[in-house]
Amino acid sequence: MTAKTRIYLIRHGEVEGAGAPRYNGHVDVSLSEHGVAQYHALKPRLTDARITACYSSDLQRCRIGAGIIGEHLGIEPVLDPALRELNIGIWEGMTWAEIQERWPHEWQSRLADIVNYRVPGGENLLDLEGRIMPAIDRITANHRGENVLVVAHGGANRVVLLNAIGAPLSSLFNIEQNYSCVNIIDCYEDGNRVVKLLNG
Repeated sequence: MTAKTRIYLIRHGEVEGAGAPRYNGHVDVSLSEHGVAQYHALKPRLTDARITACYSSDLQRCRIGAGIIGEHLGIEPVLDPALRELNIGIWEGMTWAEIQERWPHEWQSRLADIVNYRVPGGENLLDLEGRIMPAIDRITANHRGENVLVVAHGGANRVVLLNAIGAPLSSLFNIEQNYSCVNIIDCYEDGNRVVKLLNG
């Protein structure tokens, strides 16, 4: 195999309001105290990973954590809006229960076509893929042979992981992404990608 770039892809820590399933999307929701603690708990795990660069979504639930881990590793994070979560349009910040009550037909339409359905004012999964995968490609191209930390979001991470294993976007919810989980993806120069760790 050719030389590889290893990506440590993590999901942000727990956020305020995490008790109820909701779509935060681009809403700049705050981390909970537990979410901040989760980032600190990741520091020893990443100490010996020889990470040379860090990229993060610019939303504070990622940005704060990238700062915590980056300071520990002696690395200044690069903020990239392309790493943001799926923009869920008029549903942003709402719980699933609220959405089902106010837009029951639209909710069912999205469930019926998770890939193509676009909530008014938002993105669909193809839009998200078209935004985040070029960002991942740029990161790997700029850091050949290095280990890189990427701090992003549950839905965004799932799209990157599905791409790595060659699975369709329709399988989005077949992958779990817990708060502060670690994924490891080896990206080879020939374009091959291998997932070494999932939702660790």
